[in-house]
Amino acid sequence: MKLNKEYLQSAIFGINDALVSTTGVIVGITAGTNSKPIIVLAGVVTIMVEALSMGSGQYLSLKSAQQLKKTSNQRVAITSGVIMFLGYILGGLVPLLPVLLRPLEYSRITTIICALIGLFILGYVKGKIVKVSPLRSALEIFVIGGIATAIGLAVGNFLSVDSI
Repeated sequence: MKLNKEYLQSAIFGINDALVSTTGVIVGITAGTNSKPIIVLAGVVTIMVEALSMGSGQYLSLKSAQQLKKTSNQRVAITSGVIMFLGYILGGLVPLLPVLLRPLEYSRITTIICALIGLFILGYVKGKIVKVSPLRSALEIFVIGGIATAIGLAVGNFLSVDSI
């Protein structure tokens, strides 16, 4: 079976974006408040809103591209949107679970570690699928995601609501 490039793109994009965005939100919020319910709420809202946004956006953008080319494959557009949606939820759970399962004082570092491991694994798997260096692919996604996480932490520390 030939792998559909739109499906691969949707999966990689959804999981990567969820790992980066949700980690950034959770780490930023944990830096800004010590309220576990607020952190969990922010994480769940981020995951659900972004999963729906990304899934519907993938569907609409792929459908638009197909309309422009005068080709139409509604099934591919719908499937790509669903893959993006599910990929985002899956990726978003990686940084949220440490907050749910660990004491708050340990959850921030555990969230960061889990997300970075997830990014590394995602890059490695992507490298294997597209037949490029898995290690290089893993490091690329790891570094880009790590920078985004660091920015979330810096903003959260700078704008801490506990200090206002």
